[in-house]
Amino acid sequence: MATLPVLSGREVVRAFGNNGWRVARQRGSHIILVKDGSIATLSVPDHKEVAKGTLRGLVRASGLTVDQFMELLP
Repeated sequence: MATLPVLSGREVVRAFGNNGWRVARQRGSHIILVKDGSIATLSVPDHKEVAKGTLRGLVRASGLTVDQFMELLP
């Protein structure tokens, strides 16, 4: 299993965008992502560094594995 890198909130949003997630709205410091055909929504904190546990939870909620998420990174 790959280890997650330190990423900013914007980098996380960009990676999920490569998998079909899109920005629905932003309220305060959280960016809400939605995907057609998925009942889940992802709330990504718009911080300089997203905590590894938070990022792992977002990856799990999106239905991806860590390795699949790593392939989405630019």
